Amino acid sequence: MHPRHPIDTASFGTQERCLCLTSVMQAVTRRVNADLSRRGFIAGVTASIASLGLPWPTIAKPAAAQAILFTNFRLFDGSSTSLRDGLSLLVEGNRIKSIATHGHAAAPDTRVIDCGGRVIMPGLIDSHWHTIFAGMPLQALMQGDAAYIALSAGAEAERTLMRGFTTVRDLGGPSFALKQAIDEGLVIGPRIYPCGAMITSTGGHGDLRPLYQLPRSPGGPFVSLRDAEGSMIADGVDEVLLRVREQFMQGASQIKIVAGGGVSTPRSPLDMTTYDEPELRAAVQTANDWNSSVTAHAYAPLTIQRSISAGVKCIEHAHLMDETTASMMADKGVWLSIQPFFDEDQAPLPGDSRAKQLAVFAGTQKAYPLAIKHKIKTAFGSDLLFSKELAARQGHVLTRLTHWYSNAEILKMATATNAELLGLSGERNPYPGKLGVIEENAFADLLLVDGNPVENIELITKPEKNFLLIMKDGKLYKDTLG
Repeated sequence: MHPRHPIDTASFGTQERCLCLTSVMQAVTRRVNADLSRRGFIAGVTASIASLGLPWPTIAKPAAAQAILFTNFRLFDGSSTSLRDGLSLLVEGNRIKSIATHGHAAAPDTRVIDCGGRVIMPGLIDSHWHTIFAGMPLQALMQGDAAYIALSAGAEAERTLMRGFTTVRDLGGPSFALKQAIDEGLVIGPRIYPCGAMITSTGGHGDLRPLYQLPRSPGGPFVSLRDAEGSMIADGVDEVLLRVREQFMQGASQIKIVAGGGVSTPRSPLDMTTYDEPELRAAVQTANDWNSSVTAHAYAPLTIQRSISAGVKCIEHAHLMDETTASMMADKGVWLSIQPFFDEDQAPLPGDSRAKQLAVFAGTQKAYPLAIKHKIKTAFGSDLLFSKELAARQGHVLTRLTHWYSNAEILKMATATNAELLGLSGERNPYPGKLGVIEENAFADLLLVDGNPVENIELITKPEKNFLLIMKDGKLYKDTLG
């Protein structure tokens, strides 16, 4: 941001503790009111608060990073499907230093935690999350004050981490500033792999404009859609190239392109295919140029097949795929990031969207068996939207996979397998290193579970009770044993 009325930072040291009537606060108010668009404020609110030294509201504060030695635990390492016993685990800095079978000699300043025979496992990963949109009603997002949206997203990010999800793959929304704030320790939350705005066409999923805003001339303004920054309209190869490059310029780790219709957008039929192959190839080629990848929102067989032909490496959803499509995905080694959608985990949508919603629920029962039959590389995502109450069911959604997988397979999918999917971001990976596993030199993201989730997967549905420790990047954000 480049404010036209810069703040005189030289006066910061002489201001009184109460800033409500100071020239600094008045300058910030003028800046917000006169100079910042909605998107600008979402991107800048964190920096403004931090520059003033104001505390961000938080439920828990992480313990200072120090060497920690875990003893007397059972280990689910994310890679295998069974538990290991008789180990000790040493964390130094933000990495797992070593795992020993005969114990460690702890240094004098090392904290030793006796886990009481409980299970240590990697932090959970959600491959389809919307950091900005998960916990807020759609009306509030479209019409609410930008400062409130940003603060609400920060609070939901902390709740996400407290549910044991230490990493999320954000698939639509202006999450760049929130990611930066989390990485810098200004806000508590998970690691975020952001895609920025999803790229859609006129009439595609994510085009929420009222009809009176039509027509839009090619290259014309985005009107209210631009404010939300959840999606960007791009019609034709040139616009697709432009919008994809813009997301990478802002820090996207991967690109999400809307290849077909969606459930919640009222005027995008679920069976429609949004882009032709040259447009899809433009997105893929640009992502290749940035040494990253494209994931495609797609439900219907034709949409999925066209996306694969264009070089997309991952399909989001695919609940309506058929046998031919599943075989094609498997042959090409394309990932499937699918959600176990059940009616009780979603808010009923109005009008035609409800019929589309029910079609996807029905498709869920067919898509997973096809993925298993064809041995498609399958990731877990929840894709919960527009409700704090539904967002709180993130762990519940993961347990829905028991319809098709064992508990150990589910836990592996939500840790090591999802981490492998994150690797598709290539050189744009914001956290280069091992995630989703507990092994030497991996990031120290782990949970201590009061019970055995391999035997009882329902333990993860009550994180406030059953997750005794939550560590991300070597810091304890929840510590009931201290």
